[in-house]
Amino acid sequence: MVQSSKGNPELRRLLREVHRQGRGATTGLWEAAEVHLARSRHHRRPVNVGQLERVAKAQEVLLVPTKLLASGVLTKPLTVGALAFSPGAREKIQSAGGKALSLSELLAQHGDGKGVRLVA
Repeated sequence: MVQSSKGNPELRRLLREVHRQGRGATTGLWEAAEVHLARSRHHRRPVNVGQLERVAKAQEVLLVPTKLLASGVLTKPLTVGALAFSPGAREKIQSAGGKALSLSELLAQHGDGKGVRLVA
């Protein structure tokens, strides 16, 4: 497990959950997500929905281990799990026909990591 001195109890719980999930998964997705989540907040660069529009295909499942911001246009229906969403980003995902999930919800639905892509 990546050592972390996070003060946020919710983030510490999420790191433990991701670590447990990563041990049983066949892909390296959750281990990579754990490394990103354990970083200092100042070293986690936020992602914009415009970036998702450029890199993702319609109906794709994405993991964003940082905050998702609303800058840009999103026209594809995507399922996005992120550490946090700005209100505008959540609105854009839902108006495009997609789903905005917390990382815990994404873990529960796609625990094996297959078909999930990391966008950091």
